[in-house]
Amino acid sequence: MRTTVALFAVVAATAVLSGCSLTNHGDNLVNGKQQFVAKCGSCHTLARANTTGVVGPNLDEAFQRARKDGFGQDTFAGLVHHQILYPAVRPQHDPVTGKLLPLMPAKVVQGDDASDVAAYVASAAAVPGKDTGALASIGAAQAKGTAQEKNGELDIPADPSGALSYTFANAAAKPGAVTIKSLNKSSIDHDISIEGNGVNQQGDVVKDGGTSEVKVTLKPGEYTFYCSVPGHREGGMQGKLTVK
Repeated sequence: MRTTVALFAVVAATAVLSGCSLTNHGDNLVNGKQQFVAKCGSCHTLARANTTGVVGPNLDEAFQRARKDGFGQDTFAGLVHHQILYPAVRPQHDPVTGKLLPLMPAKVVQGDDASDVAAYVASAAAVPGKDTGALASIGAAQAKGTAQEKNGELDIPADPSGALSYTFANAAAKPGAVTIKSLNKSSIDHDISIEGNGVNQQGDVVKDGGTSEVKVTLKPGEYTFYCSVPGHREGGMQGKLTVK
């Protein structure tokens, strides 16, 4: 809540400084949504992009009050663009685990991509409904189906778009020694971790085509596989592993 209030204060300050006229030229909303999902969605919630990140401000909540107070999209776009280039540097801790949360890196997107992301967020944040047209086919994917263990190996890839999701919602395996692997083709850090029935192991954090891996001996029962990167599990990157 404190972060949301602070962000709203910046919205107001930006409006005053700019005269509510921060116009982004050559905006490409399709590219903006693609870049947002790939580079920003793991930290921010934005309903129209189907992203569920919890490390950074919930963008729908942050802009809801400002929209009601009459601020326009040019102001929002200018604010978001400024935050991309010059993010806050004060560290924060996860309220549940106490772990230090990662800071938003400066210029996570640059040039026209940064302008496009700003334009998309300005058009979508706290706006009810769903995207239409070309935008409707873009968004963070949801995990589906069940990964099956084969010959002692279980593959549970991370979603390649960078979303807080594995490609499988659940997994199944037989009792015994199992190697669980998670290929991560995205540029966002992820790992594969597992807990339950006395098991608690975490794989290496990887990105850009790396594979996180854990080797465990499983007894019959239910386990949880998840990403241990701060904020990712809380954003929904987890699933159930059934062993029988």
